Amino acid sequence: MEIPDGYTDLRPGKIASIVTYLEMSAPAAGKRGPTNPAWVLRSYPKPDVDWYRKLFRLVGQEWLWFSRLQMTDEVLRQTIHDPRVDIFSLEVDGKEKGILELDRREMPEIELAFIGLTTDLLGQGVGRFLIEEALERAWAHKPTRVLVHTCTLDHHRALPFYIKAGFVPYKRAIEVSDDPRLDGTLSADAAAHCPII
Repeated sequence: MEIPDGYTDLRPGKIASIVTYLEMSAPAAGKRGPTNPAWVLRSYPKPDVDWYRKLFRLVGQEWLWFSRLQMTDEVLRQTIHDPRVDIFSLEVDGKEKGILELDRREMPEIELAFIGLTTDLLGQGVGRFLIEEALERAWAHKPTRVLVHTCTLDHHRALPFYIKAGFVPYKRAIEVSDDPRLDGTLSADAAAHCPII
């Protein structure tokens, strides 16, 4: 369906974002950024559903990540326990502060399905560490492409961050959905940059 030029009103209770899809067709060249022994990426082959939701919410609530929170336990368990889905927690000084999810179900392509940090870590080099770890793990499977997407509800530096890491934008979409703060999926004070209407 073609969206007409100009403004398109949304009903109250809806949110919309512009999604940018990015790809990488070969490992990025260049020197790795700094690491820190306090930064530990820990693998969880079959994570507990409640643990996963807690980490997903911790990292994503500020950016209105809600898709995994609205799945039933069974559907979420099937997804995160699939051997082709790799789940990692980023620990900083022993505390869980980030998430990485690599989806290999569409090989020979791999998607960085979710990657993010808690807001207190932004701008400290931890994001570069996390994306470099993600890409190293993804390219170890020898995909033809590594994919990621971001949207206008994410942090304003997310898109330039992915481009700097070596991704190239190739497609845009508009995503419209029910506001997840109105049904209790996320708290009403989440994502102050996107007011509830």
